[in-house]
Amino acid sequence: MYARSTTILGARDSLDDAIAYVRDEVWPAVRDMDGCIGLSMMCDRESGRCIATSAWEDRQSMRASADRVEPMRRHLMERFGASEDLAVQEWEIAVLHREHAAGDGACARITWSRAEPDKADQLLDMYRTSLMPRIQQMPGFCSLSMLLDRDSGRAVGTVVLDGREHLEQTREQARTLREEAVRIMGVDILDVAEMDLVLAHLRVPETV
Repeated sequence: MYARSTTILGARDSLDDAIAYVRDEVWPAVRDMDGCIGLSMMCDRESGRCIATSAWEDRQSMRASADRVEPMRRHLMERFGASEDLAVQEWEIAVLHREHAAGDGACARITWSRAEPDKADQLLDMYRTSLMPRIQQMPGFCSLSMLLDRDSGRAVGTVVLDGREHLEQTREQARTLREEAVRIMGVDILDVAEMDLVLAHLRVPETV
């Protein structure tokens, strides 16, 4: 399974309008495309940063959708007052596990990292065997995922929790896990963000 993420930085006062556009227009169009298995959207209301991610059964379906998705992406940028400095990335969905569906008020912690490309499988093994069991024990845990670009060694891990209170409560524990990944695997932490999960229309099967 694969995913395409689009990161946009836009005007904070246009955020609700952008969310409504993705919910009411983008999602109904994308879900009817061959191979689509979901869409999510996360937002940081303070910075105006938003990440919309579509999920696909295979790489072929994801690539085939590109021409149809591009006009919607451009319209979103116009509607959101976004700068041209957007980032579009394609990923392998390497790990996905959900304890239960995310409800209203759910939040996510997203961690971008990079390792040597030839260590990708080792990184995934460590994530599944060492980090994942401890993440699942976090209060308010809903779900987790690990997306991977094997060619570059870049990865993005997302942990969804029931609300902002749990996000704050687990901040120190998450920092400890990141430090462990750096120490044991030599992973570079590129960025960490905490966002509201504003849309979660996912039919992605479990991988574990």
